[in-house]
Amino acid sequence: MSSVQEEKLLSSPYQNFDRVEWKGLNGHFNHSLNTDDIGQLHAVNEPLNTEEIEEIYFPLAHLIDIHINNYEEIRNSSNSFFQRNQQKLPFIIGIAGSVAVGKSTTARVLQKVLSFLPNKPKVSLVTTDGFLYPNRILSDRGILNRKGFPESYDTKKLLNFLTAVKSGISTHIVPVYSHLEYDILPDDTLLIQSPDILIVEGINVLQVNSQKGQSNKVFVSDFFDFSIYVDAREEDIITWYINRFESLRATAFQDPSSYFHKYANLTLEESKDMAFQIWTEINKPNLHNNILPTKYRADLILQKGSNHFVENVKVRMI
Repeated sequence: MSSVQEEKLLSSPYQNFDRVEWKGLNGHFNHSLNTDDIGQLHAVNEPLNTEEIEEIYFPLAHLIDIHINNYEEIRNSSNSFFQRNQQKLPFIIGIAGSVAVGKSTTARVLQKVLSFLPNKPKVSLVTTDGFLYPNRILSDRGILNRKGFPESYDTKKLLNFLTAVKSGISTHIVPVYSHLEYDILPDDTLLIQSPDILIVEGINVLQVNSQKGQSNKVFVSDFFDFSIYVDAREEDIITWYINRFESLRATAFQDPSSYFHKYANLTLEESKDMAFQIWTEINKPNLHNNILPTKYRADLILQKGSNHFVENVKVRMI
């Protein structure tokens, strides 16, 4: 559903909260993060401060805690009904949104803040980048330039991982993706072991469109207990993407081992032009065809302003 379609609706399944109203919803969350903590949570060119964490993420953690408590009550009631002692399963949160919108920062901040909940849960974070096909496979299939599109992911492997998590298996080995090398690291893995909460972040996590030639009956989002879409105006996302590209060109791209080292010697104007070209040819069609249509499948939408800070929060009514 596009924003135009939403505007034509006489009603909405979401409650809307502006920033002032939202920050007033936090009733019991009171923790502090130091400068070093905040510095480790945000990404390149994504401002983050104490106010954003306290006013947006503390109430969000409070809301998710309500869902977790209800989730556990249902499990306990089900155990009583079935007369079985089903083990506690991880509560899974999905985070989706465009390239450069700040999903990774949202995921890291939420991971940190949720760990402050009263029972001090173990919160693990997995990005779907690790489930991209290696470059050699993408090249063989002629889709290396479509990395990030649905067909570039090993969806079967991702679904098998989530199935294992929700089946009570406690230990999982997850592939690791390197943005420096722009590829899966064959000799590196991430160990996920007995999390209370699992955050799964990626542009594709709310998608339900099947890949060509496949007829999936199960989707990644089927395993989520709560889902979040990080949203912003497209003109702002384009600006953030171009600024991030230029920052990386002046830093990470200077590393000869970087896949993008070929852009290291571009001038400022050339860098901006190249970033806009990549956005137009790859990220824009992926956003419009595959990512944006999933926005209204989320339980909660974080709407950012041009300064990268959240201005409005939409919560699906129950």
